[in-house]
Amino acid sequence: MSVQSAPDLASAVRERGSHAYIVTVSERGAPHTVYVPVRWEREGLVAEVGAQTAANAAARPQVSLLYPVRSDGDYSLIVDGTAAVEAGAGPRVRVTPTKVVLHRPGPSPDPASSCGADCVPLA
Repeated sequence: MSVQSAPDLASAVRERGSHAYIVTVSERGAPHTVYVPVRWEREGLVAEVGAQTAANAAARPQVSLLYPVRSDGDYSLIVDGTAAVEAGAGPRVRVTPTKVVLHRPGPSPDPASSCGADCVPLA
């Protein structure tokens, strides 16, 4: 992630609160989605997770974080990234963002955009 976009993401994360859905992939290839505490720390996101999520992230580190809409007309914040499992008081993963977008249904405000909805790329 570029340093230039980090402040935008940090601000967007802080605005969204302290929890998000983290999506990992199981050994069978099935999605595993849980709602977890997440915080911005040193240009990355740290999620406090359970054992299954940590195991999935260790084996298949491409993950997504979803901060859902807070009200009608709001954007979801979607963060795709690479996870690294860290030791601590409990399992946690550090997610280094690779793609970040604010997303909501509706026509794209930019006809040249690759997004078919109302998307605002942050990184």
